[in-house]
Amino acid sequence: MTFWDFLVWSFWFYLVVVCISIFIRVFIDLFRDPELNGWAKALWVLFLVVAPFLAAFIYLIARGGRMAQRSMAGARQAQAQSDDYIRSVAGSTSPAAEIEAAKQLRDSGAITPAEFETLKAKALGTVA
Repeated sequence: MTFWDFLVWSFWFYLVVVCISIFIRVFIDLFRDPELNGWAKALWVLFLVVAPFLAAFIYLIARGGRMAQRSMAGARQAQAQSDDYIRSVAGSTSPAAEIEAAKQLRDSGAITPAEFETLKAKALGTVA
């Protein structure tokens, strides 16, 4: 195998990978699209199976703009869900709220004044 044979083989391999990734993206977008009903999705799938290159290019031309919008909306939704989860796990109580809760525990007799001082110091960040 010569160097040029290797370059030609690499080029064709790259084209195959790109085509497969385009087909996968079109199929994923097709089934994520809430605007299309079941029959329209079935016809697009049939078109993609019968004439894959032509169907993929027509889909990208006709619906490519909305494809990008749906992808960005999905990314925004995933980011918002991730942010909400992080906020819920991290706890959003303020130091004042933590000290107030510890004071109520001390006043009820559930903790000693020394334990209250320790919780207060942790809430203020003076003790790690």
